[in-house]
Amino acid sequence: MKVAVAGCCHGALDKMYETLELLQRRHNVRPDLLLCCGDFQAVRNEADLHCMAVPAKYRHMQTFYRYYSGEKKAPVLTVFIGGNHEASNHLQELPYGGWVAPNIYYLGYAGVVRYRGVRIGGISGIFKSHDYRKGHFECPPYNQQTIRSAYHVRNIEVFKLKQLKRPIDIFMSHDWPRSIYHYGNKKQLLKMKSFFRQEVENNTLGSPAASELLQHLKPTYWFSAHLHVKFAAFMQHQTNSKEELPKATKFLALDKCLPHRDFLQIIDIEHDPSAGDSLEYDAEWIAILKATNSLVNVTQSSWNMPEKNGLHGKWDYSASEEAIKEVLEEMNHNLKIPCNFTLTAACYDPSKPQKHVEPVHTINPQTTEFCARFGLTDINDRIQQAKDEGSVRGEYEEEEEEEEMDSTGSAEEPSEYSTDNSGLSSINPDEIMLDEEGGDEDLSTCSVDPSPDHPPDFSASFSDIRIMPDSMAVSSDDAMDSTNEELEKSGVSKQVEEKSLSERPLKRICGSENGNTGIKKIKRRNQAIYAAEDEDKTE
Repeated sequence: MKVAVAGCCHGALDKMYETLELLQRRHNVRPDLLLCCGDFQAVRNEADLHCMAVPAKYRHMQTFYRYYSGEKKAPVLTVFIGGNHEASNHLQELPYGGWVAPNIYYLGYAGVVRYRGVRIGGISGIFKSHDYRKGHFECPPYNQQTIRSAYHVRNIEVFKLKQLKRPIDIFMSHDWPRSIYHYGNKKQLLKMKSFFRQEVENNTLGSPAASELLQHLKPTYWFSAHLHVKFAAFMQHQTNSKEELPKATKFLALDKCLPHRDFLQIIDIEHDPSAGDSLEYDAEWIAILKATNSLVNVTQSSWNMPEKNGLHGKWDYSASEEAIKEVLEEMNHNLKIPCNFTLTAACYDPSKPQKHVEPVHTINPQTTEFCARFGLTDINDRIQQAKDEGSVRGEYEEEEEEEEMDSTGSAEEPSEYSTDNSGLSSINPDEIMLDEEGGDEDLSTCSVDPSPDHPPDFSASFSDIRIMPDSMAVSSDDAMDSTNEELEKSGVSKQVEEKSLSERPLKRICGSENGNTGIKKIKRRNQAIYAAEDEDKTE
């Protein structure tokens, strides 16, 4: 089957679906499934906008609300994960996954589903070491800390995914697995994004948690976004025994959804022709959720997952064949995910704007039904109970100063990962530059020579889309220069080098003692957030 993969959508659903329809009209290529690798921005109303950790000037309604209201319907089944620019209050309603609109499915904090026999997994958010070992304690209305920590990856989600034993076909993460750049055309990457150099050389670019999952799961495909650049890699995994067959992962990072940007890719995936067209639960994943249910934590306390170190009575929570069989029997072997989408918030009305609506903590009926069906803890219900008792928000407000210290790593016991996902301590590693349309003038439109396998540009208004070849020809560090020509032939586009930023000063532009915020805008992935506070004050 044909699978379309998109990078950061940033709420531009109309643009994304129109591009797919144009592909079908001009080249008779119709994807069976669309995957989106985060920054989806499922914004329903003005309250949702205030739950996105972006500067005020980037809080645009975009077009998701039309699909949420039923005015429009996604023309292709869409499955997505969360990134770091999301309406966190909306996605938080569905910690185990669920429908955010008809035909648009969110995988949850972490999840695995099946479609036509293809196993698709994913993890939402980005890595941040000082929040990694905490529980999911955040709830709206968020403050300046929780609006960001809400989308930080937690160790319990990684632990659950590491219990998987059966093969994964496709896996998605928003930020890249750390070190993946060593398995692709690193030289070309640094030409396009020269400001990655320090982090690449220090091996601090990307998520160590995602890297751990990559090495454990060894999926056939791994898709990411976040860094707003297209990059392909091929990772050959080491085998644990002579009997084990060699495995390899084809990695692809996608650009953001903008005109003239290479944000979409079509790939052919082997599937089960006898499988139905419905999205299905994965029996092994459900069994793992049941087995790890006792580990659910909704506090800010840092804690480690069980491991074989003599301190835990149980450390293996993987699903036995018997447990998987029990799940199948409980479901009468019907794994179809019910189409039980429910409106849980008022939808944006352009004729009646409501700028001062406060977000509220909502328990979604989909999650209630899912937890009741499989005997799981409703995380939001648990948070609400703690909130009512004053043990979540009250403690947080009382310990806000201590939490401020925590965010620097100085008041916290060492994480199992020693560094954040940025090697530049003066930069907020959560945020990336949200360029306005046409902002990257020094990057050329991706293009390839027309051929039966590589159709020509569809339109001056849409991104170049190419069918991915059977194997993504990418080079290792040992053969980087000699395979550049191969990379171009395989569909990894040649880009124009960005101007070097090495001479520009990297400075924070918030919290300045003299109040001067008139620093020239630095075109760099981690700068935008520092202008947010000052912009809010001037609005």
